[in-house]
Amino acid sequence: MAWQSPSVAAWEHRGTYRTLAGYRTFTLDVPATGAETLEPLLVVHGFPSSSFDFHHVVDALGAHRRVLLFDMVGYGLSAKPDRAYGIDLQADVAQAFVADAGVSRLALLTHDLGDTVGGELLARQAEGRWPVEITRRVITNGSIYIEMAHLSTGQELLLSLPDERLPDTAGIDGPALQASLAATFSSHSRVDPSDLAGEWELISHDNGHLLLPRTIRYIEERRRNQARFTGAIETHPSPLAIVWGTDDPIAVAAMATRLHEARPDAALSWLHDVGHYPMLESPPAFLDAVVPALT
Repeated sequence: MAWQSPSVAAWEHRGTYRTLAGYRTFTLDVPATGAETLEPLLVVHGFPSSSFDFHHVVDALGAHRRVLLFDMVGYGLSAKPDRAYGIDLQADVAQAFVADAGVSRLALLTHDLGDTVGGELLARQAEGRWPVEITRRVITNGSIYIEMAHLSTGQELLLSLPDERLPDTAGIDGPALQASLAATFSSHSRVDPSDLAGEWELISHDNGHLLLPRTIRYIEERRRNQARFTGAIETHPSPLAIVWGTDDPIAVAAMATRLHEARPDAALSWLHDVGHYPMLESPPAFLDAVVPALT
């Protein structure tokens, strides 16, 4: 496909399409850029974006390890079927990817919706349903305590709509969605227009923007099953680090404080003057916090 964004074209070129849990899934298995001395890292992205969120930091994350990234079904370059979307589906895809990559020992880095999918993976691993060893993990800005979330007007609107695909005439366009994403950044962050354009191109790929009322239902599932997802995040025995942008208007900083209170042995790193997308807003600060936590 001819992409308008050079960075999106380069991102797709680095990846591979696999059939996982029955769906065509975009994956990246990035080899270590130096000596491979650390276990592989699985990265799970958030809503409504894709693994492209990490395009500025993936090579640094992979200095001494393989890095596994994928677009969840309904997101980015993966299949976008008109169906109900649940956390189980995305966890199934993640498990299938790890198995297909031949990995049995890994570290875990999650963001936003990926925190919830990660919580389900942790719960499954603790139950003996996911036969991998999780060595360490980093959780970043996501609404792990959903009652504390300050949902945006756009999120509230999507949740008020029926759980069905929007008509082709729906008025979701690039400028509006890019502005919505930019509004989750800190006011101190410099928004890279090419990043936002790339995010929109991937969200709208295969008319994925018309599925937003379906893919956002994870918020309702969080409300129903928070004890399972966040309970696993709090109690899984693997070492935990919390890396949080202080200026997140949705997954507010108090969530990180609450998680740290529940898990006082965890390392807590504040990214000051950073909002909801630290890997896009301040890649150096993000890496300064995450890389030591993963090593």
